[in-house]
Amino acid sequence: MKRVLVFSLSALSVAVQADNFSWHGYVSQGITQSIDSNFITDNNNITTELTEIGVNARFQLNPSLALVGQANYLDGGNRYEKGGRIDYLFLDWKLPSVYKWNTHLNIGRFKNRHWLYSATRDVPHTRATAVLPQSVYFDGFRDITLGSDGALLQSIRSGDTGTWEVNWSYGRSPLNQGETGAFLGEGAQGHALQDFVHQFSVYYQPPSLNWRVGASWLNSDFSYEAAPVDNFVDGDTNVSRLMLSAIYFSEFWEISSELLREDRVDSGGYALGFRNKRVSEGGYVQARYLFTPRISALVSYDTYTLDRDDPDGLRLNQISEGLIPAHYGFADTLAVGFRWDLAPNWRLQGEHHWVEGGARATSLILPQHTTKTAEHWRMWSVQLMYWF
Repeated sequence: MKRVLVFSLSALSVAVQADNFSWHGYVSQGITQSIDSNFITDNNNITTELTEIGVNARFQLNPSLALVGQANYLDGGNRYEKGGRIDYLFLDWKLPSVYKWNTHLNIGRFKNRHWLYSATRDVPHTRATAVLPQSVYFDGFRDITLGSDGALLQSIRSGDTGTWEVNWSYGRSPLNQGETGAFLGEGAQGHALQDFVHQFSVYYQPPSLNWRVGASWLNSDFSYEAAPVDNFVDGDTNVSRLMLSAIYFSEFWEISSELLREDRVDSGGYALGFRNKRVSEGGYVQARYLFTPRISALVSYDTYTLDRDDPDGLRLNQISEGLIPAHYGFADTLAVGFRWDLAPNWRLQGEHHWVEGGARATSLILPQHTTKTAEHWRMWSVQLMYWF
């Protein structure tokens, strides 16, 4: 007897199914502009560098084991490397239930399931906006944070008192040359590695299903191996993140928020004795209102402070002898957006962001060479998307 298997990836709804195989796809094309900033686009250009094409599939090998993967093509301006990639490819092993805990073990390049939107940020029509709140979902590290090579354990228990979800993962992600430059600068000739990323999260949802709260922890080490002829030296970076998440649903409203604290220590890289230690803080709150089942609007506020002991960036400006503007120490963003489902599996989505500060316009440890972002800047985009 043939089994109908539905590949669950948020809002994907129409599948081509045959026996134990199902697949889905999506195409999204948009136009975008970043004004007075080099985030997404350069020189205030209006561009069509907002393309996403992807195919994902699930092949059920037996009742407890499946192979799951997604390949896509991305062109998102200068936020990340243009071209094709394998977002994830893993074996999904359903383990025996223990005390009503249903557990899955993912082995391979698994998806990050620890944050509210980390498992759906790769699909355009499951994102609230093309550019997610950058305090948490920084696009410069999209490929690193979307998934890792290693193992993820997800365990869920549902009962009369609600649903508990516990996630644990350990792995690492390969870094391309563009991501290496994102740490130190374009002159980096060596190679950056993520030595490991270790994550844990827990979520609770009541029987009413109209809200969900959770907390997550991350710890990761990176290392830089300098080239024989290089402007930089060997270096190490440790990142530790704590985050609280919450989301509320009603008939017409969806309200979500995440708050983070990130400890980061950089050693070497720029010089043998270089050491940079800071605690960054940030978070966002966003609300979507449904006017009709097909039309909705969104407003969000996102804030990020590079160093909580230097919220105005004045010390950053002083220690760099004026090379780094003070506004690179923070970023506050107000965004509005709309969504219109034109027809089944067709959507038109637009947004506008007003930003004060440049802390999320670059990921460089010392951004003295990327001061093309004004203190007050903005960006907008309009996307047409189709999925099947």
